[in-house]
Amino acid sequence: MYILADDLGYGDLSCYGQEKFKTPNIDKMAAEGMLFTQHYAGTTVCAPSRSSLMTGQTTGHTFIRGNKAWQPEGQYPLESKAVTIAEILKSAGYTTGGFGKWGLGYIGTEGDPNNQGFDEFYGYNCQRMAHNYFPGHLWDNNKKVILKKNTGDKFVTYAPELIHKRALKFIEKNSDKPFFLYYPTTIPHAELLLPGKNIEQFRGKFLPEKKYKGAEFGDKRFREGAYGSQAECHAAFVAMVTLLDKQVGEVLAKLKELGLDKNTLVIFTSDNGPHKEGGADPDYFNSNGIYKGYKRDLYEGGIREPMIAWWPGKIKAGTTSNYVSAFWDMMPTFAEMVGVKPPENIDGISMLPTLLGEKGQKQHDYLYWEFHELGGRKALRKGDWKLVSYNVDKPEITTIELYNLKTDPGEENNVAKDHPDIVKQLMQLMTSARTQSKVFPFKKG
Repeated sequence: MYILADDLGYGDLSCYGQEKFKTPNIDKMAAEGMLFTQHYAGTTVCAPSRSSLMTGQTTGHTFIRGNKAWQPEGQYPLESKAVTIAEILKSAGYTTGGFGKWGLGYIGTEGDPNNQGFDEFYGYNCQRMAHNYFPGHLWDNNKKVILKKNTGDKFVTYAPELIHKRALKFIEKNSDKPFFLYYPTTIPHAELLLPGKNIEQFRGKFLPEKKYKGAEFGDKRFREGAYGSQAECHAAFVAMVTLLDKQVGEVLAKLKELGLDKNTLVIFTSDNGPHKEGGADPDYFNSNGIYKGYKRDLYEGGIREPMIAWWPGKIKAGTTSNYVSAFWDMMPTFAEMVGVKPPENIDGISMLPTLLGEKGQKQHDYLYWEFHELGGRKALRKGDWKLVSYNVDKPEITTIELYNLKTDPGEENNVAKDHPDIVKQLMQLMTSARTQSKVFPFKKG
């Protein structure tokens, strides 16, 4: 089971140092499982990060390497030859379900979740439409479900509640057979809207409050991706993470209730760093912890994520791991668990020895990320060295930064000038770490 938060920062959980509010259920999950301190997302925005997760490849190799719109809704689809985690597990006899946000291909395309190994999907196909928590519709496989109570200026049906109920129902329905639940929740991505009952207890407690004027009924793109207004952004954010925490707790409770907990691995993490849109205020909450950068950055704050692995009886409770891992490690990990050989063209390494406390865990030679907006960005980590390059499409202003994460985890001191040999080595690795993409090219290679 894989629970993926949306834009949750490294410092947004109290078990990772959040001091302004608590996440007791996720903290309990960590206390009963393994907390990772050096886990990385696929990249720094939604679609390519999820593509990296699903295919076991870095953004230097996975097919979807950027957020690219598709009409009438959705994102550029995964190619038909892509092999996903769901397909791997399905081949091993698992029933597969996805509940939440997809973002890897519109209904009927090659990237449709039903065409990528999922027996059941319910939620948002399109990440743009998933900006809105009281949407006009969701998708039940290939059926468009109109949420009639959200018409006009009405905010009644809260999508995360519908999605959560379907995820719990999937667990119950498949409790007597092997299943894989992929739960990519939209929380706490902007917009900062949720039912009034959820926000009441937090009103006036996170001052000074921040207001956000967004799209209102009658405005262009209202319920079409534009973020709604919120007069209490701080209280709303805490309420949303609190709801996420509650829902994670209910998933684990459901597994215990059905006697599935000791036979189920649950991973909890986030798809990229904290955002600054829709009224979000990551600096107020110290959402990226000690790390520099936000969503769309390839500094640690944009890609280093909280990750907790829970498997009672298998994973030693209360353990912390500093193993350097990333989204693309999930494919080989799950494949090894079910006894299926993963595709040969993946970049991931099975983390199963680490999870089980066994010896023989293989290490990555390096990790690589790329980002195709804001002039193009690349980053590579090898050991404690981290190379970051911005404006790669503009050679006249391309930056080269080198950091030692052991001594400078906040990436405050660029030491590129002091280590030209290391820079040269990592630049060469950065070039060889990717294949060319016609759909998501860098202008300068």
